[in-house]
Amino acid sequence: MQKKTMGPLAGIRILDLSSVVMGPYATQILGDLGADIIKVESPTGDSMRAVGPMKNKDMGALFLHLNRNKRSVVLDLKQEQARQACLHLAQDADVFLFNTRPEAMARLRLDYETLQAVNPAIVYVGAYGFGNQGPYAGRPAYDDLIQGMTGLPALYQQQTGREPSYVPLTLADRAVGLHVAIAILAAVIEARQSGCGQQVEIPMFEAMSQMVFGDHLGGRSFEPALGQSGYARLLVPYRRPYATRDGYITALIYNDKHWERFFALIGRSELWLDARFNTHSQRAKHIAQAYELVAQTMLGHDTAYWLEQLNAADIPAAALHTVDSLMDDPHIQAVQALQTQHHPSEGMLRTPAPVGKYSRTPAHIHTGAPRLGQDTSTVLRSAGLSESYVNSLLASGAAQQAAKED
Repeated sequence: MQKKTMGPLAGIRILDLSSVVMGPYATQILGDLGADIIKVESPTGDSMRAVGPMKNKDMGALFLHLNRNKRSVVLDLKQEQARQACLHLAQDADVFLFNTRPEAMARLRLDYETLQAVNPAIVYVGAYGFGNQGPYAGRPAYDDLIQGMTGLPALYQQQTGREPSYVPLTLADRAVGLHVAIAILAAVIEARQSGCGQQVEIPMFEAMSQMVFGDHLGGRSFEPALGQSGYARLLVPYRRPYATRDGYITALIYNDKHWERFFALIGRSELWLDARFNTHSQRAKHIAQAYELVAQTMLGHDTAYWLEQLNAADIPAAALHTVDSLMDDPHIQAVQALQTQHHPSEGMLRTPAPVGKYSRTPAHIHTGAPRLGQDTSTVLRSAGLSESYVNSLLASGAAQQAAKED
């Protein structure tokens, strides 16, 4: 892996007790930007360690991507010695992040009041399923559940007429993970200005509901309502990749210039004079007819023809990728959006690159995802715990250190 450089978040330390995808994705982003991420794991480790494919036990592919630029400390927080060690680490941390239910943190006596007592400036971030003020507080939540509860499968059914279906991404985990990362940065900035920390809650259900409402409140944005909910353009059946004579193309004919050029391109310039299509507002009312026209027209030629013609007309269009062909995309390769680097235990790895370019303080992948407990002794000792105390933790099983690699 590359030598560590000073990213824009150098000097921020996050004690990360989160697991699976949402919390680790947030701290992956922050770690790429230079924050020091101390990943506190139970003796069994983050469950994503077990999700293959993998070369070595507990080093699954998703875990490797989500947990680069982090140090792994294993503490059995049900043991008092380990809890005290965690509180000691919190004294020098900017952030304490967890994604278990608040009741579980209270049982461990790692609630906000306890953390605040050892570090008044700490930002205590809970990222979990449901806000504590609502009737769903404390319920378990996972990506599929939140997708279903916020209507994504129903929107898919409404658009396609098929059975409800989840988006084939951990969309809720990753979208809400972005909220978590933003919340951490906002609260750390404020804490450094005021000298006081605070408790922050980022619930999945509310965050994903905001995303859905933002697009689909529609006529119900108003009181009294001016129509039904839903953003019509996103829900028409022909809003999908267009079939061509030999495959598919993704294209978006969107603004006035696009539509005028498209009608001219297909030899139907008279349609630009049609009141249904010659203004944005009117097209929005008749978007199903407009997209159906495009779909029928695209069947008349092959993909290469449409790419050439649409690009020449400056209408956004591209070939339809699979995950595998996306890896070979010339732009993806030119900007190195996938990086191949050497991992100490896993060998050569291909992993998504950090997003964005910083001219003075670049984001980097400086260390690969850690083995379970790889950094326990080093982190505890560097936090000021004595050699004898660390050895006592290890001997009792309250902490665990990974064996050194050959």
